[in-house]
Amino acid sequence: MGPDKHTVRPGGRGILATAVTVVCAVTVLAAPGTAFAAPSPSPSPSASTSPSPSASPSVTLPPDKDLEAVRDKLDKLYHDAAVATDAYNAAEEAATKQSAEIVELAKKIVQGQRKLDGLKARAGRAAAAQYRTGGLPDTAQLLLSDNPSQFLDGAGRVLQGERATKGLIRELTQTQQDLKQYAADAADQWNKLEAGRKAKAAAKKKIKQRIAAAEKLESTLEKKQKERLAELEREAAYQAQTAWLDTGILDEIDTKASAAGKKAVAFATAQIGKPYVWGAEGPDSYDCSGLTSQAWASAGQPIPRTSEEQWKQLRHIDVKDMRPGDLIIYYDDASHVALYIGDGAIIQAPRPGRTVSIAGAGSMPILGVVRPDA
Repeated sequence: MGPDKHTVRPGGRGILATAVTVVCAVTVLAAPGTAFAAPSPSPSPSASTSPSPSASPSVTLPPDKDLEAVRDKLDKLYHDAAVATDAYNAAEEAATKQSAEIVELAKKIVQGQRKLDGLKARAGRAAAAQYRTGGLPDTAQLLLSDNPSQFLDGAGRVLQGERATKGLIRELTQTQQDLKQYAADAADQWNKLEAGRKAKAAAKKKIKQRIAAAEKLESTLEKKQKERLAELEREAAYQAQTAWLDTGILDEIDTKASAAGKKAVAFATAQIGKPYVWGAEGPDSYDCSGLTSQAWASAGQPIPRTSEEQWKQLRHIDVKDMRPGDLIIYYDDASHVALYIGDGAIIQAPRPGRTVSIAGAGSMPILGVVRPDA
């Protein structure tokens, strides 16, 4: 049986074909760089070149070092936005969990209060019964009895009554303690929820500020400057990928995807071309960890929502042992994640302004590899 039409297999031509399709389908700025062919840099026009009278004025590009400085600034802004996005997603995930816990605690409080009301009613009935017998305790009434049979029957009832009374008192006390603890837990969750709301709002503000600053910086560039900047990005990605491949790493990586890994790769492949949106987890847009978490959810394996938690909680794998479907975590702060698809390539949701696309696995600094279905 042939492979699933979306599944990319190591050593096959599926990735190359998909990469060509992606590169042809998206704009220059939408492609984060390809690991499969060296970019062809365009020569920068000389500053001393004078346009002919009949030609339209040409744009004089600044030196590459100036555009590199712009690229570094953009990278930093988008990296800060990615870190803040992870914080936002973590706060969102925690808020969902805390809200669910508050609901469960509220249910326990309602149930506990009903139980306490019932216990108090039982205690009230016992007190009323004692009042009807003249206010004498059961033990005193028993001692005043001169009927031996009644005395023996009464002794059993007294013993049972004492046990029932002690049990009622214990149950009342425990229920009151439980209600007090439930209320304290609920208050604690509310405080955490409020702190999370503030953290989420701060992260959202930071994301918007960094993206706005990056967009403002990009808007100052002329069309040819943007094109050259895109070329520099591709060149940097290509050089990083080439250096990674030159280590001979692909000669060591020969493991095949698991059944779940194939499903995750198929899902991610089907999302190619969809836009990056921070905080998004589909179906129309994704951020980096939104894509990887949904890819594995589609394979029946729920994983943490954020790249940082994916790095912390999932099993770490040596790079030489990775297989399609594994997640590659990038940068020292685990602020980016992508899905490995074989042949030294990844599928990722790169950053704002880009789309889900294929890139070289070594085109960014690799922190490590994790396996969701270890």
